[in-house]
Amino acid sequence: MNPNCRKRMGAIRLENMKVIVQEEIAPAIFELVLEGDMVEAMKAGQFLHLRVPDDAHLLRRPISISSIDKVNKKCHLIYRIEGSGTAIFSTLKKGDSIDVMGPQGNGFDLSDLDKQNHVLLVGGGIGVPPLIEVAKQLYESGVEITTVLGFATKDAVILEDELAKYSKVFVTTDDGSYGIKGNVSVVIKELDSEFDAVYSCGAPGMMKYINQTFYDHPRAYLSLESRMACGMGACYACVLKVPDSETVSQRVCEDGPVFKTGTVVL
Repeated sequence: MNPNCRKRMGAIRLENMKVIVQEEIAPAIFELVLEGDMVEAMKAGQFLHLRVPDDAHLLRRPISISSIDKVNKKCHLIYRIEGSGTAIFSTLKKGDSIDVMGPQGNGFDLSDLDKQNHVLLVGGGIGVPPLIEVAKQLYESGVEITTVLGFATKDAVILEDELAKYSKVFVTTDDGSYGIKGNVSVVIKELDSEFDAVYSCGAPGMMKYINQTFYDHPRAYLSLESRMACGMGACYACVLKVPDSETVSQRVCEDGPVFKTGTVVL
């Protein structure tokens, strides 16, 4: 094992991962490719908790895993600059290292799906990246995939070509500057298909729509974003309520970030 990698709290590790690629793929959106032993334990839908390489920033930043290459021990992360911490991430260059905790959280259940199944993927904005690994693994299992992506405007569209390698893709934009005008509901309402599973990640409004639309679906999943502190479930800074309960809660970092529809209040 790499001496920079050490076990912590079961499957969660701390590792100084090496930067292989850093590239701006859309305005203020970057793709970061990291290399390290931790990749061997990663699953689709999990996230990494990155330490900002600046002593003024105490809290780590959670970044979803976009794709996983276990053979070469590389993973792709795609993030948007939203503050000073992620702005510092964007300055990292090839050959730099970054302190990473992970892989964390529960990922997507992709088991027992094959060429007999038809799956729907729904993503919006910076919630699209986690669906890349999902699409790749389902495609390798022979699953038929339909993908619906939603963005604010043409300039914000990312990963359409990548997902088109594995699925039929529909793109919507709020202003109609690219693809179909409107949000993902415009397309989903018109899809003439019964889906065996649904996997989604996006903004709160989109996740609320998916939760309501597929509330009772036996295999519909939401990947949720939340502000986090510890990232390990100890601080309860990222809790969600459970339907019909005032006392039970779920932690996005530990119990999620993937939840079945109908199991949390949005």
